[in-house]
Amino acid sequence: MKNGWLGVGLLVAVISLPAFAQEKEQDRVANSGKVMQEIMNVPDDIPQGVLDKADCVVVLPSVLKFAIGIGGSYGRGVMTCRGGKDFKGAWSAPTMMALEGGSFGLQLGGQATDFVLLLMSPRSAENILASKVKLGGDVSAAAGPVGRTASAETDATMRAEILSYSRARGLFAGVSLSGSTLRADNDANKKLYGKQVSAQDIVFKHAVAAPASAKLLLATLNKKSPKNMSNGGGG
Repeated sequence: MKNGWLGVGLLVAVISLPAFAQEKEQDRVANSGKVMQEIMNVPDDIPQGVLDKADCVVVLPSVLKFAIGIGGSYGRGVMTCRGGKDFKGAWSAPTMMALEGGSFGLQLGGQATDFVLLLMSPRSAENILASKVKLGGDVSAAAGPVGRTASAETDATMRAEILSYSRARGLFAGVSLSGSTLRADNDANKKLYGKQVSAQDIVFKHAVAAPASAKLLLATLNKKSPKNMSNGGGG
């Protein structure tokens, strides 16, 4: 009888694993929406003119710094892009993303930090969706300007393909993530959507509908920046 109950317990555990994995990814998507909404409501947030020129947005809630050797960082979150090959449409269903790399300046003593990355060119979006890229190496990156009246027309921001921001302990600022790597997390996409689907197909081919957990994220972006205002509509 004990063996029978053990078998039932193992079967229940195996059946429950996919649902648990999906719920974990759903939580990441929902938390990304909360982070984006909160950041867009602070007094000195991402300048409107900068957000309006972004082709894609990456949100990474609660990135953690850890000490292994020289130190490192680990974060999981989402990326959404304006729809269509020309990046002129509504914001897409999210693809799961991973940020990894060397210690890149989380100065607040182990405090979890939220990151928002703005992809300012079609090339940066296409490269990141296709493979792992090194920020500051494979694609140019810079700390993003802060403040509603801040200009995006500085040399650094005009050259950068990715602008990055951080928030920890209530402080919001532009921050450099050079040296870290960013990639699509297709294993997490499988867990979230319940089937094998690539980041490119999610963003460019609308292969899946956005999950309910993405409602806040997409509503915030569609309200705050419904149109791509970059030259040519695509960065």
